[in-house]
Amino acid sequence: MNLLRSTILSILMIAFLIGCESSTSASSDSSSSSIVYSTIKDARDNQTYRIVTIGSQTWMAENLKYLPSVVGPGTGSKTTPYYYVYGYNGTNVTDAKATANYNTYGVLYNWPAAMDGEASSTTNPSGVQGVCPDGWHLPSDAEWTELTDYLGGTSDAGGKLKETGTTHWNSSNTSATNETGFTALPGGNRNNNGTFNNIGNNGNWWSATENNTNNAWNRNMNYNNSNVNRNNNNKELGFSVRCVRDLKENTATGIISPWLL
Repeated sequence: MNLLRSTILSILMIAFLIGCESSTSASSDSSSSSIVYSTIKDARDNQTYRIVTIGSQTWMAENLKYLPSVVGPGTGSKTTPYYYVYGYNGTNVTDAKATANYNTYGVLYNWPAAMDGEASSTTNPSGVQGVCPDGWHLPSDAEWTELTDYLGGTSDAGGKLKETGTTHWNSSNTSATNETGFTALPGGNRNNNGTFNNIGNNGNWWSATENNTNNAWNRNMNYNNSNVNRNNNNKELGFSVRCVRDLKENTATGIISPWLL
């Protein structure tokens, strides 16, 4: 009885603390009006992000915007970290942050920038903070798979994750419902031929798991289908990043819960 009471109190306390830490807001997307978002602030640049819980994972509902430096698409590497803003060809961070693409789609990172010097991980959770804020991490390939499995498999998950409509996605944005609140956006990519490509057509997100010395696993969604594609691509490419909240075990109760920031 004492253990049960302790467990219940722990759960109530966690819920109370999360409510104190994060503000909440209803979704602006009519298809996911029942979704309630919380918000967190990245202490590095005071950028605020909406976050949403899907199954047992808590994801950022926006692409990461952390931008410590910036280069144009002609600069690339599989080993040196580089940060890009779609359509911007310069090195001035303030100017890059003033662009519409930065404010809508966030930053494109090559894999070294996304990992921030850490080693590849195949575990769930990844344990790789990478470019994410404190208390958050870059999801492993296994964590992306957990997400798509929870949503019924890769052939349907994309529709449940994509923002609805054609404000950002090209027509017809097939099967998009955004019923999860994830609000996937088509931020395109920086290609390894030194160009930006595919804004409006697709979104691409890194994982913390490499396939080999040259390539790393990622996820891709497209305007013309409901799939979430599992790809491994050159680490030099610039892709978006979504962070996942860390988990912490309460040693007294054994309960695993989201890390309280």
